[in-house]
Amino acid sequence: MLLAIIPARGGSKGILRKNLTYLNGRPLIEYTIIAAQKSKFIDEILLSTDDDEIADIGRRLGLDVSYRRPIELAQDATSMIETLEHGLRWADTAYGGLPEATILLQPTSPLRSTKDIDAAVTVFYESSVSFLVSVNEMGEHPYECIVGSGKNWQYLVMPPSGLSRRQDYKNDFYFINGAIYLAKTTELLSRRSFINPNETYFFSMPRERSIDIDEYVDLYTAEGLIKMLNQDQ
Repeated sequence: MLLAIIPARGGSKGILRKNLTYLNGRPLIEYTIIAAQKSKFIDEILLSTDDDEIADIGRRLGLDVSYRRPIELAQDATSMIETLEHGLRWADTAYGGLPEATILLQPTSPLRSTKDIDAAVTVFYESSVSFLVSVNEMGEHPYECIVGSGKNWQYLVMPPSGLSRRQDYKNDFYFINGAIYLAKTTELLSRRSFINPNETYFFSMPRERSIDIDEYVDLYTAEGLIKMLNQDQ
């Protein structure tokens, strides 16, 4: 069984009640629930929330919302692995055993599509890996980024001498975009992390579907991207 866990607490930083904020006429949380429901691989969806209004949206969309995240695990300082561990303990009892694999789908990635989810799951199974995380190519290339201030600075990654055009850059750099985290459940509980050097497979997604909603500017950007992507369909 592949279990999708959607973590959606009522509180948030940056944007007040972010998971309920409207994006293009719909609450942010709806995008991830619907994308998960359309997946051909996901067997069960666990909405991990402490909030009645978020639970009501899940119920309206057809989810079983009998699980409720404890308030003490819905704080700013709560780690994601603590949230997942609690949800998986509940799932172990509710479903008669732990799922073979767990996919974490954060509501802050509304443009991540069902196609992205199913492509990632396909790679996960075909590659026989224990962990998979989605990434996208970096917009700001490290060869063009600096650390420091004033005259006291250095390149984040020293560019090779003689290169002046981005198309001449040889190395590929990626950003962990937060859209898809996938793992064998027993390995996840043992390692307590999706990201393990030399073990985690990085699944590349297009940048236009990789936006992570953290601040209001991200919402405005996502609105524009939705309009652009709909025009392209």
